[in-house]
Amino acid sequence: MEKSQQDKDSLQIDVSEAKLTAWQEIVDTMADIMGIPAGLIMRLNEPDIEVLVSSKGQSNPYHPGDKEKVWGSGLYCETVLKSRNKLLVPNALADENWKNNPDIKLQMISYMGFPILLPDGSAFGTICVLDKDENAYTDKYEKLLRKFRDLIQADLEIIYMNNMLQDENKQLTDYISEIKTLRGILPICMHCKKIRDDKGYWNQVEAYIQKNSEASFSHGICKECAEKYYPGMHL
Repeated sequence: MEKSQQDKDSLQIDVSEAKLTAWQEIVDTMADIMGIPAGLIMRLNEPDIEVLVSSKGQSNPYHPGDKEKVWGSGLYCETVLKSRNKLLVPNALADENWKNNPDIKLQMISYMGFPILLPDGSAFGTICVLDKDENAYTDKYEKLLRKFRDLIQADLEIIYMNNMLQDENKQLTDYISEIKTLRGILPICMHCKKIRDDKGYWNQVEAYIQKNSEASFSHGICKECAEKYYPGMHL
């Protein structure tokens, strides 16, 4: 399945080491409370899906940085990303739809996972738990996993807002810089009207303003010049 245009336009999110440490505590807590070998936060990184955070434990076969092609792979997480809904597979070996999925090779026969969405609605990845034994997971565990998913999405929203503020601050700084560049007294030739820059070079007015601001020019002709150079021209 090709990714949607929404996913193509997905936000670029840089997760700090401090935040990854906090998320590590989440997956470790999930695995400990549920008594399962693997708690994961997966990140969609087209065309792959990769393990971003993995619970610590000798029986966990997944490691941060592990990745697989996502679309058409048959992975549990692929279905979660496509549906944007919870997926529960108590025993893949007893399910015709899942008995040949790639995680069976790692003996992970049960799965529960939720999508993690970015503030723009595109997919960041999934949060999930896997077990080597049949496991239907209780309603309590489902609520716990959903709550942890919500915490991660809240973190991503804060990261997104910080990125937006940084972009807006940069635009404001650039705008102030333009104002400072263009304000004050500009040395201009009294004959040809070129402007002298701070390096002593003389520039056409258009070139100087385009270089020192985001302004652009659309050339036309004023009434006086039209009458002078193009007599009889009607404006």
